Amino acid sequence: MGPDVPLLNEYKQEFFWKRFPQTILGGPRFKLGYCAPPYIYVNQAVLFLTPWLFGGISTLLCQLQLLQELHAAVLSGLLMFGVAAGVQALALYAVRRNATVERLGVNNILADEEEVEFTHCVSPDTVHFIAPGKRFGLNIVLHTVLAGVLCGFGTWYVFLSRLAALYNSIGASLVIFVLSWVTLCIAEYSLIVNTATETATFQAQDTYEITPLTRPVYIFIFISVDLAERFSGTVPELHLASQILHVLFLFLPLLWALGMLPPLDALLLWTMEQILVFGLGGSPMSSNLRLLLMFSVSSGVAVCNYFIPSTTALLLFTVSMGFLLSLDLSQTRFFCKGSSEILLYMTLMLVAGVEAGLLHHFLGKVQSLNFVSGPQTLVGYLLLVVFCLSWVLREVQGAYVFGGFFLNPFYPKGMSNIQTFKQRNKGLHMAAALRRVLINLVSPLAMIAFLAMDQSLLQLHKASHSIGLTRAFRVVWQSTEEALLHMVVVILLRFIAGDRVLQGWDSLGTGIQLLLVGLLVDRLSQFLSKLKFSVTVLVTSWTEKKQRRQSAGTLLALNASLWPLLLAVVTLSALLSAPLLPLFTLPIFLVGFPRPQRSWPGPVGTACPCPDSVFYQQMSASLASALRMAFARGSLGSLAPGSHFLGRFQDRMVWIMILERGYGYCTVNIKGLELQETSCHTVEARRVDEVFETAFERPEHLGLTRGFNLHWGNALTPCAALTVQVYSDARNVLSGIIDSHDNLRKLQNDFLKALVWLLLRYCVQKHKGFFWSCDDGSGVGGRRSQSSHLAHTTCVQPAEPTLQSNMSALKLRQDSSSVTSFGEWSDEDDLFGPQTAKRTVALVTAEAHCGSAALQPGASLPGSVEMDSLFENMALSALQPLRPLGLGIGLPAADRGPHSEVFGERLGSLPPLNFSCPQSEVFNLPSGWRTAPLLPSRLLQLKPLFPEDWFRFALGRFGPTVQSDTTEDMTKALKEDGALKELHCHVTMSCLVSLGAESAFTSPSYVYRLYCGDIPWTDSLDWLSSCKELYQIALQAFRFSFKLLFDQASLGPMESAEELFSALEEYERDWYIGLVSEKGWHDSVLREKPFLFSLGHDLTMGTYTGRVLSLQEQLVQIGRLNGEGVRGQWANLSWELLYATNDDEERYSIQAHPLLLRNLTVQAADPPLGYPIYSSVPLHFPSL
Repeated sequence: MGPDVPLLNEYKQEFFWKRFPQTILGGPRFKLGYCAPPYIYVNQAVLFLTPWLFGGISTLLCQLQLLQELHAAVLSGLLMFGVAAGVQALALYAVRRNATVERLGVNNILADEEEVEFTHCVSPDTVHFIAPGKRFGLNIVLHTVLAGVLCGFGTWYVFLSRLAALYNSIGASLVIFVLSWVTLCIAEYSLIVNTATETATFQAQDTYEITPLTRPVYIFIFISVDLAERFSGTVPELHLASQILHVLFLFLPLLWALGMLPPLDALLLWTMEQILVFGLGGSPMSSNLRLLLMFSVSSGVAVCNYFIPSTTALLLFTVSMGFLLSLDLSQTRFFCKGSSEILLYMTLMLVAGVEAGLLHHFLGKVQSLNFVSGPQTLVGYLLLVVFCLSWVLREVQGAYVFGGFFLNPFYPKGMSNIQTFKQRNKGLHMAAALRRVLINLVSPLAMIAFLAMDQSLLQLHKASHSIGLTRAFRVVWQSTEEALLHMVVVILLRFIAGDRVLQGWDSLGTGIQLLLVGLLVDRLSQFLSKLKFSVTVLVTSWTEKKQRRQSAGTLLALNASLWPLLLAVVTLSALLSAPLLPLFTLPIFLVGFPRPQRSWPGPVGTACPCPDSVFYQQMSASLASALRMAFARGSLGSLAPGSHFLGRFQDRMVWIMILERGYGYCTVNIKGLELQETSCHTVEARRVDEVFETAFERPEHLGLTRGFNLHWGNALTPCAALTVQVYSDARNVLSGIIDSHDNLRKLQNDFLKALVWLLLRYCVQKHKGFFWSCDDGSGVGGRRSQSSHLAHTTCVQPAEPTLQSNMSALKLRQDSSSVTSFGEWSDEDDLFGPQTAKRTVALVTAEAHCGSAALQPGASLPGSVEMDSLFENMALSALQPLRPLGLGIGLPAADRGPHSEVFGERLGSLPPLNFSCPQSEVFNLPSGWRTAPLLPSRLLQLKPLFPEDWFRFALGRFGPTVQSDTTEDMTKALKEDGALKELHCHVTMSCLVSLGAESAFTSPSYVYRLYCGDIPWTDSLDWLSSCKELYQIALQAFRFSFKLLFDQASLGPMESAEELFSALEEYERDWYIGLVSEKGWHDSVLREKPFLFSLGHDLTMGTYTGRVLSLQEQLVQIGRLNGEGVRGQWANLSWELLYATNDDEERYSIQAHPLLLRNLTVQAADPPLGYPIYSSVPLHFPSL
């Protein structure tokens, strides 16, 4: 797609320009898109201006001194309450008359597009269109009462006498009075008549009707400040705040329309998070429930600190609670398993408490007000040294230094050999060990010593000092590196000040100073990240040819001429800790509404799973372990909740987000992005590979210019390479292997040898008590080829091939042929209607066995035969002769032959087996496996194919494994037991005939069908299918034989029976040989089977492919993303999809952007807006 793809298509543009005026006015729909009677607009205008009418009457009565201010406000509120009750009663009446049923919690977006036929001005349709009503009875009462209260207090808030007292100007008061009532009318209409869709949307669905309360709540916040100023007397600060807020009150409609003010749920979560982090020293939490609990407990601790009378007791309580709250207490069950961790934590808490108590008791009063002299100065110098050392040791751990500007010369170069990489990394590991000691032990204890000797401890019973030092003693454990930086800044300021007293600053106390420094550092880092993001969007809108729209020059000129406004927008978004929203990802910047660091309201761990999700699920545990070591060493830089990282390995993309951080633990969310790469995904993945190659595959000796980061403007900054146990995926085209006649001629012999080996192994396992479990319908079936509809399995053994049921296939065919199935078409259905299901001979036979009464009428004409659908790609010469299908009406009688009685005898009674060796009973096979409906003469003809020498060799190897005191004579007797050999020969040849493999394989398509379990019909296939375990063994044997063919074609033939036996043992122990679509494949990946093999067919190219997965240690390259760039793009995604409903798959904001990684960022968003194929639950792991 080109850069000038429409931002919104024509339909969405019309929809947007109807919705946006409704949002500005709070709900009235004056632009409908179709003709409506005038009374529709008149009714809405009257309801919109009703609060203003009541407020004007009350204001007039107050100005004429007929009523006091309070009484006039009450009158206005009562009148509005009456009108609100009347509107709700009419809405309820209209709903009952129309008798419509709506699903709760689902917004009907199409309702905005429905054309309503109006009969008269108060008809039910008219009332329901203007005032849809509430879904819950409680909300009817609550919103009605709140409408009256809002109108009453709003009238009091904007009385002319009050405004004149604030501004001492009649003209200004009149202007503010008129415009303030516009704001109040908008809020009243959205509360009681019709709620507009807000541009600031946090939840995808407003289930409990919280949105109507959003605008009134903000008005009540403004009113509360005015009431505080009225009843508090003369407080200059409150008077100034009231003056500012009365002016800001006029701009509330603009802020609502731009989406700068958050919804109530986002406002509550954001407020709690900011207070917890900056006021109480905590960390953002990984879930809303954890945030609420931690906020409540931390607030309780701060309140208790204020009321503890003894300074020493207060100090001990604060240090202990700060340490405990910085731990991940939800993982106490894991602490209980490791007594060493509990002992370490208890020792640290005890040492910190004793240190604080002793230093405060003996040196707290010795410290003078002059910081330059005293014992606290020595600790200050120590903290400066520790900070410099820890910073240097952390910088050398990553691929880049100094904020990603320069390549790190100490970082290992080249990623081709993992062992070499580990060897070169040992020096950095030693530096990391020293840093861990400094950060986890020295720094917290040194900072506690510094705080314990501070003079502000003597004034803890002031609220500000109590809160400040409570936060300080908590944050030294919760965020040690950040706390060390903040304390170093405070110490440097004191050293700079020297003997001088800084008025206002020194009186704040150390705790509040650290709080302000922490807030300033956080906002400054956000400002710099947002500024880099905005500059990248601006510059690339012109420099990137595929991003250059026709309006690019105009937008650049506007941003250049209005650069102070752009800087103000970036600054305001940083101060509010709100995302910088680039509208449609163009250089049009808005301040998004503040929201929690997680950005999404739902629980962590939602995804859009697909078959490839299993690879991310498998690697998540190993990746979490590698991340744990990287976090402890500092390889990924400073870790703060809200940080985003991107990992790359082969075709896999891993998105990592830090959710929570504390002392000795970290909580992350790992997401996996799609493996089936789109064009946009491929463009950005290629740029990611270039960025990582520049960092990790650089030459040994760097020149002056080569030492710079050439991709500094990219959103991705490489950090480190981590060793992770992952599957390496290799795919090969089997041309020249599967279609080679020489190879296919060997396949039959290899199949017989594999089948003999598996039968003997089955006997050994059965003797040792290992049984093959078979449970109908409990597993996922094998792959359905294009000529089969066999869907359900009847055997469950995750590591083995699965059995497909003909009866289940028949039921599926009947269901798919029924008329009722046509009601469930999807967008992916064939354009020209459903295609007739292609049938194998086995399926046709199964239908015949079920009787003609069980057959459902399908799409074919009676009497027609579809040869192509029966046999598809298979040569007719490869098929066995067809027998009658049971439709015996009018057909000539069939001669069953002279041996027709043989089958009945074989099924009824079997001759006993006379083994010559007592140990042969261990290798006896189930009696049902000897009942194949085959003529003895036919089996006798195939007997020369039985690999007798291989049978004896394998029997000699398996024999000692089942006997504790096996001798050579006993093994020899076992090999010479003719009855045992005849038994295994009979079963082996029966399987060979049942699979239609009597003659050598000549067709690759036939081999592929057998591998997939799509076996064409033979005389004895039904018998084999009824013996579920034997069917499973035969299918596994054929897959083993194909793997032998593949290995011998690639590596050369096997020279001896010993080599073949070892190969089969390795297949059984270390390999899963099957199909990607099978449940066994999925389970084997999760169990981390060392190797997996699958055979596939590329229909487009007409080739057969082999896929090999190998579990091995690989280097996964990790880079840090610009967190503010991610938050800004996610904020635009939320606005674009939830408000503008722009879900076009080819929209501009989802196109590839090599620097912003826009397409990958959209994928990584939480569903329903994003579509990661895997997302882990919050992973808590220690990081000491």
